Amino acid sequence: MCRDKGAGGIEFYILAFWLGIFAHFSVNAQQKPVSSCQQQDVETLTNRLIKDLPSYTNRVTQRSRRLKRVVDIYSYVLLAGRPEFAPLSLGPGVYAPTEPTSSQEPQQVFITTLERQYTAGKLVQLQQYHWLFFTRTDSGWRLAFMFSRTGNYPNNRPPTPPRESSNGAVAQAVRIWLRDCQAGTLRSG
Repeated sequence: MCRDKGAGGIEFYILAFWLGIFAHFSVNAQQKPVSSCQQQDVETLTNRLIKDLPSYTNRVTQRSRRLKRVVDIYSYVLLAGRPEFAPLSLGPGVYAPTEPTSSQEPQQVFITTLERQYTAGKLVQLQQYHWLFFTRTDSGWRLAFMFSRTGNYPNNRPPTPPRESSNGAVAQAVRIWLRDCQAGTLRSG
């Protein structure tokens, strides 16, 4: 059986090509990119979050709607306000976060949202005051827990007492946004 001498050369190049491709992808698969969200301080992170929070919250509320209900009252978030970062003292009590946290003190952030509700054909605007507690973990920032207060807009009555809102629509939106940020799927802007 006579073999062409050129065929062995082609096989070598094909083998070398595939080994090169394999080596390239195996090296890249081992390198886990660090999310820009993990490297940011809480102020930078929150300022990015504020821009997307209304749309993320509205998607959470739309997904949770029951289509067969005759009366369905829910809010549309129109705006999220500029955050404040001056922490309040947590006092002598011990907090119990809803998410696993590190040993660091939580970072406190205060934000407001302007929301619109339609009830009985009537427009109601609400100002929500949110107190968020962020912790930094090995995988990035996490929302540990959150409190909220509700007031009318414009302010003609005092807001409600704070309520634990770690499982509310805004908290869910924050968690989804953090997940997307850590995955690198947020649009720049």
